[in-house]
Amino acid sequence: MFNDIGALEVVTLVVLAVLVFGPDKLPKVIQDITRTIRKIREFSDSAKADIRSELGPEFKDFEFEDLNPKTFIRKQMENDELGLQEIRNGFDLKKEMAELTDAVHGRESESSSAAVGADSAGSSGGAIDMTKKREKLELGERPPYDMDAT
Repeated sequence: MFNDIGALEVVTLVVLAVLVFGPDKLPKVIQDITRTIRKIREFSDSAKADIRSELGPEFKDFEFEDLNPKTFIRKQMENDELGLQEIRNGFDLKKEMAELTDAVHGRESESSSAAVGADSAGSSGGAIDMTKKREKLELGERPPYDMDAT
């Protein structure tokens, strides 16, 4: 809960508490605060138990921490019923990026050369030159729409 509070902040809070409440009243204030926190925890635990009993046996695995969106998403992503692990394993980002880089530079990668060799019988063949630019537009021709420029 207080993972981001350092030693200097704790010392500052202790000094402020001593200055505000005084050394003679400070133990009583600490006891009152701990008693209040204990009552709040007991109330929270009993409310959770009441909710679980009212939900019935269908929700016996229900955890209130799952209501946090991050926890819910993480739990669903780890669940293998959806086949997400197979999708993650089938997607090789390095291979895809290498093929994209080869296509941009006009080189043929190993997998694309095999695909082009198999498809060249039915198609015109040849790679698309992505580096070639036209000098001028034809008369009446509109320039291409660029999403990144707008």
